[in-house]
Formats: sequence, structure tokens, C-alpha cells
Amino acid sequence: MSEEQQQADNRKRPTTDEFRAFVAEDWAPRSDQRPTLTEAAERAAERRAAVSTAHQGERLVIPAGGLKVRSNDCDYVFRPHSAFAHLTGLGADREPDAVLVMEPLGGPDEQAGHEASLYFRPLAPRDSEEFFGDARYGEFWVGARPSIEDIEAELGLVGRHVDQLEDAVGKDAGQVTVRLVRDADRDLTARLDTVRGQAGADAETLAEADAALAHDLSHLRMIKDDWELDQMQQAVDATRVGFEAVIRELPDLPERGRGERWVEGTFGLHARHQGNGVGYDSICASGDHANTLHWIKNDGEVKDGDLILLDAGVELDSLFTADITRTLPVSGTFSPTQREVHEAVAAAQAAGIAAVKPGNKFSDVHAAAIRVVAEHLHAWGLLPEGVSVEDTLDTEHGQYHRRWMVHGTSHHLGIDVHDCALATREEYMDAELQPGMVLTVEPGIYFKADDLKVPERFRGIGVRLEDDVVVTEDGCRNLSGDWPHTADEVEAWIADVQGR
Repeated sequence: MSEEQQQADNRKRPTTDEFRAFVAEDWAPRSDQRPTLTEAAERAAERRAAVSTAHQGERLVIPAGGLKVRSNDCDYVFRPHSAFAHLTGLGADREPDAVLVMEPLGGPDEQAGHEASLYFRPLAPRDSEEFFGDARYGEFWVGARPSIEDIEAELGLVGRHVDQLEDAVGKDAGQVTVRLVRDADRDLTARLDTVRGQAGADAETLAEADAALAHDLSHLRMIKDDWELDQMQQAVDATRVGFEAVIRELPDLPERGRGERWVEGTFGLHARHQGNGVGYDSICASGDHANTLHWIKNDGEVKDGDLILLDAGVELDSLFTADITRTLPVSGTFSPTQREVHEAVAAAQAAGIAAVKPGNKFSDVHAAAIRVVAEHLHAWGLLPEGVSVEDTLDTEHGQYHRRWMVHGTSHHLGIDVHDCALATREEYMDAELQPGMVLTVEPGIYFKADDLKVPERFRGIGVRLEDDVVVTEDGCRNLSGDWPHTADEVEAWIADVQGR
């Protein structure tokens, strides 16, 4: 017996025919009120049209993914695959195991488009075993799911039972190119590979065909429309609520013990209340932990006099997420050295944001920010003797500054915190910025406590500032532009939030 079968068997409970009859009786009629077509679904239809144009005559399969076991019979909270959410309008924890199928209405040389169908597990009748007996999907256990009619009304596409999926995908598979988003559902991928393989497709051909679809769906998210930009602004605004909740807690953190966990929990509370939750694991890094770039253990003390680096973002129900970083003095006031480092990072970030404009390359943002970082490191005497700013910026023989700023300054942002990740280098790093792109600008300077190449006064200080910026026709708009940036502004912000 497989592990999955064993888990399913463990969920079964003893029952009787008499109980089955009894539990099916005397329920009030279900409401016949249908949901209305959502704006998310309307926008998703526009995106499907663009995908359809690029893949005429091909059957496209985009799964939401399935539930994942956390332990024994407990699952993680479900999050649909980003491509599925983008092309259906379903976000939050909606419809595990659902699959979007775009069925071609003509051949590859015709501009006939596609019919979009959502194969999913619809609401089960009350006289079914699933209704009361299935702890993973049953209505008694996890609540009612939508009916086929509900899905069709909400999403504006055809609803079908997921049990029909494999027959629908496998029909005439030898005559029609079938592309699949492979990483969304491992088990479904294996089954559909078998179906496609029986039609004569070899594994390498399947992988190449599927990779092309995954690339196209990732690249599709690079330019945001006005609705998506509004979602991004809402995510940033919701994130500020979480940051300010943390600021109110700062004075008590040194006495709490494991203050980083308190910060993580405080932000997570507001992220869950404001939206779907956090867009990624929050980095709540106090003191020297700020110098570990992806510090998500968050198990450290928060001491008076420390800086705490908070890198966090709220993910909305639509799955669009913010990604903001501020470095806050726990006491409310920077020390002179902390202020010096913070202002160097703020200057670097300002230079990076100024480089966000149409016609510049994505890589120009990093180049502008890292030059300012290098200038400060040089002025502090941290570069090797005789090494100039130009020397260290030399990509073939320099790069000394990367000891203290090792990461890139920007990434695309959207439904994924690192959005458009499957775009090619030419489409990403080497591409010209275009209106509607959303990217982070997040330089930092990190002086580890055990770094003997820096003066003792710097050791243990790590600072990063991050904002979310949209490219406009004539420059950029900082979605978090009204947040504090300079040390003076941060100190005033903390005082204002704390009512001092």
C-alpha cells in the first residue's frame, strides 16, 4: 500500500447504512444564489487570450496543484500555483486539485482560440460518503466547495468534474500538442506523461514543450495592468499596517525573550488579517542576524541598542504580494555609527530608484546603487589599498565591495515575490525597463560581527532598505514612496507610531 493510500485509509471511519441514511436527512435547501463574475476573473480571461494567441492549436494544461501533507493526516494550507491563479482569478486557498485546460478550437494555423475549462472537485451531495466521511475534502470537515454552476458564474469559464480530466487531456494526444505546467502537481504530471508517452511523445520532447509553456506564463507576468498595479499598491499599504504594529511592540521586545519570534508573529497576525498571509517567510533579524541575508529562523533576542531588519510583505487574497524592508533602531534612535551606515544605504537606494525609468536596463538599477555603496566603502577605507571605486566595480578583476553587499539590488515582483523567474537573462537582466514592470530596489550593507576587515565600530551592523517601484511612462512611481527612508524620517516614524 502506498503512503497516499495508507493516509486515505487512515481517514476512513466506521459507519453504518443506518447512519448514512440518517446523516443525509433533513438539511435545509442550499442557496441558489450564484456568485458574480469577479474582476480578477475578467482580467484572467484577457491573459488567457494572450496565451491562446501564442499557442494556437495546442492543448494547454495548467494545474492548481494538490494538498501537501504536513504530518500524518494534516495538510499545509493550500496555495494554488501562481500560473493557475494568474489565468483563472482564483487565489487564497481555493480549489486544490483543480486544473485549467485550454482546449484548442482549431488547428495550429488557425486563429480560432481556445475554450477554457476548469476541472475541479465540485460540491458533493449530502447523501454521498464524501459529505460526512472524507476528512480531507468533505463538507463536514473543511466546508462546502462551489458547485459547477458557481464556478462558471464566478470565473466565466466552463466547469467540469476533475474525474473527467485525464480522458479530456489524453484524447487525440498523438494529433494535438499537449503542454503542461509540470511543477504544479508532481503526481498529475507523472500520469499525464504516461498518457502523452503512450501517444508516442518521448520524455525529452515533453520536457521541452512544457518548459516553453512555463516560460511563456512566467514572462506574461512581467508587465502589470492597472488592476494588478492596484493590487500591488493594496499589498504595500497592508504591509505598512504590519510594520507599524511591530514598531508599537519595539519598547517591550528586550524583555520578552526571543523577540524576533514576537516580531514575526506580530507581522504575521496582521498579514493574515489584512490579506491571505505573508508573501514569503518574514526576515526578522536583530543585531548581527541582519548580516545573514535570508535569516528566517527568527529565534534571537532583540536587545536595546540593536537594529532590527524587518523584510516582510503581505500577500493579498489575489496572491499579489508586497516586499518591503526597513531597518529599525529598537530604542527608537540610531547610534552615530548605525546612522552612518543607514544613510549610506539610503543614498544607494535613492540612486537605484532614480535609475528606474523606461529605456534603462534592469541591470542599470543595480549598477547605480552599487556604485554608491562602493563609494562609501572606499571613503571608509575598507577596500584594499590602492583599489579605487572604478577598480572594485570592474566585473573581471574587482568586486571587492561584494564582501559587504553580495546580493543583487532588484527583482521583479507580483504574484510571486521573485516574479517572472523563468524569463531568460535577455528578458530579465539585460532587458530594457518598460511601463508596468514592478521591481524592488533593495541595497544593503552588511558588516558581520566577526569581520576583521572592518573597524570594530561597524561590526555587527547590517542595514537594508527596500521599496516596491513601478515603471511609468516617464520614470517610476514608488508604491512605498510615502514610507520613511532617511534615518531622521525613520526615527520620527517610530516616535509618531509609538505616540512619543
